[in-house]
Formats: sequence, C-alpha cells, structure tokens
Amino acid sequence: MSDRIVFTDSRPVMGGESVITVVGGSAQILDEAFALATLCDSSWSRFLSGSELDRVNHAQGARVEVSPLTIALIDEMIAGFALTSGDFNPTLLPRVVETGYAASLVRSGHLTTLPEGARAFDSLDEIALNEGGVQLPAGMTLDSGGIGKGFAAELIAAAVMNSGATGVMVSMSGDIVVAGESAQGGPWLVGVEDPFDEESRVDIVRLVEGSVVTSSQRKKRFGTSHHLIDPRTGLSASTCVQTVSVIARSGARAEALAKSGFLRPVEEFLKWLPTVGAAALVIEADGRRRESENWRLYR
Repeated sequence: MSDRIVFTDSRPVMGGESVITVVGGSAQILDEAFALATLCDSSWSRFLSGSELDRVNHAQGARVEVSPLTIALIDEMIAGFALTSGDFNPTLLPRVVETGYAASLVRSGHLTTLPEGARAFDSLDEIALNEGGVQLPAGMTLDSGGIGKGFAAELIAAAVMNSGATGVMVSMSGDIVVAGESAQGGPWLVGVEDPFDEESRVDIVRLVEGSVVTSSQRKKRFGTSHHLIDPRTGLSASTCVQTVSVIARSGARAEALAKSGFLRPVEEFLKWLPTVGAAALVIEADGRRRESENWRLYR
C-alpha cells in the first residue's frame, strides 16, 4: 500500500465526466482544479450563449475583449493549424453543425448558434490577437472542441503542480494529462480505450509527463455523418480509421495531431508523428492495430 496522500474526484464538466487525481496535495487544490475546469468550460463552450468564444464568434469582424485564458486557447488553435498544415482547422464549426452536431450532448436544450454568413476558412492569418482582445474576420467562427479539452487539462495539471502537489492526472472527458509522481510512485499508467468495447483497453501506456488523447469517429455520429470534418471537402472524413490515440508533450498539441490521423494515409501519418515529437496508435474498422515506431517506448 502507498502512503502517499491522494485526492481524486469525478465531476461533470467540459462536455462529460472529468476526473482529477492529486497526489501529495490537498482537497482544496482538487477543488481549485475543478474550479479552473469550470472557468475554461464557461469561457469556451460554443453551447453557452454569452461565453467568451460565443461572443467572439458573433462579433462579425469587431474586436472583442476576452480573458488571457481565451487568448491562450486561440494561440493554441493557431499553433495546431500550423503544425498539421491545416488538418486541424478550428473554423469548421458551420460544417460540424451541418452534420447534425448543433445541440450539446450533455446539456439539455443548449444549442450552437451561428452568425449570418458563417463559413469555414482555409487560413487563420486574419485572426488578430492583442493584449485583452481578439478580432476575427466576418464569417469566421471558432470551435474549442477537442483542443479546448486538451488545453484545459494541461492548464489544470500545471496549476495543481504549481500549488505544491507532487503529482497529478487530469482526464477531461478522456483527454489525459499527467505530471509528477503517480499514486503508486513512478510513471502513470494510462489505459487506451477499445473503440469496439468501451469497457476494454487495447493498450496501457506509461507516462511520466505529457498527454494521451484518443479521438474517435464512432461516438459523435449523426446518421451516416460524424463530427470529424475533412477541411478539404467540408464533409465527415472518409476513412477506415476508427480511433487515433496520440501521446505528446501537451494536451492541445496531442488533440491537433490526432486530427491528422483521420485525414492522412495511415502509414504516412505514423511515420510523421515521431518527427514532431509524438507517438500514435491507430485502430482501423477491421480491428487492425497500427502504431508509430516509438509507441513501444511508452509500454
């Protein structure tokens, strides 16, 4: 038995059940961590009228004053777009809504509203960020989506460690970020979900610090469509890939990279990931498992 002091809880936030485990900290640190998660959610949700991101999306070209938290998120979006050469594109919200994903899956009655003329963009160059404000070109809308969960998880993990804890695991609806020592000591053990059986795991990885995220085309389906949009066609990505799990140094980076796994040829994607400091596991429709050469380093 470990004599480490461990505090853990599961609460509904960021679009689903989120779990935070604090090692060597306190119940107050845990509560503060969930308070930060709630702040991220209320600032970035596209389903909450009046959230900072919602106000930005409806500004129609006007500058909007927002918190440093939201400016940091948009910075991460721009970085993810550049890293993936546009595979990750946060301006696809109109297309996502068209597939049928307009209503929140966890907040009854909460709907995404779009301004007149909302459309997808193939460049983020016109986004203007400055101290205290953001300005989008008219018609551009941003979707926090997965990158919001991943970025929130890394912000929370950093805040917990800065508060004096010796370890932390944050799972924002499945986007996992770890730092410091685990409850048992040594690396954290993170299970990778089986896309065909949510109660099973296809692998367990060992992680000292960083993020593991899994993106799936099987969960958010609307008829024959799903929420993972190909920016080149404007339609749901057509691929045999069912899930993409990515290990990277940060939650936001892992989320952006996972999108490329549904859009690029699998072999190309798996060869590319190690060149940008990440690893991946891909599960295809027939159950075939394919992984980057460096995935084994985390077992």
